Amino acid sequence: MSKAVAASSEWVDDDGVRQPCGEVHAWEQGQNQTVCGLPLHKARLRRFPHVPFDFRPSDQLTSADQIGHICRRCVAATTRRGERAWTRQSPRP
Repeated sequence: MSKAVAASSEWVDDDGVRQPCGEVHAWEQGQNQTVCGLPLHKARLRRFPHVPFDFRPSDQLTSADQIGHICRRCVAATTRRGERAWTRQSPRP
């Protein structure tokens, strides 16, 4: 089952769809906690079942992004073991 997003706050895009912002975590539908173990209600996280959690360790946030922080533990839990975030384009001889 794919993971969805749980975030500390939200914003509404131009199409009127809720989008996550602030602190972002991975969440499995049907669970009351994030993948890293934070309880959704106590941490006051909002659920976004329509937004897949597809962040990678190599993702970089800029000031233009609405998301302020991506949970490292959630990224590690959702990344396949042995999968590299980068590949060498021109290796040395």
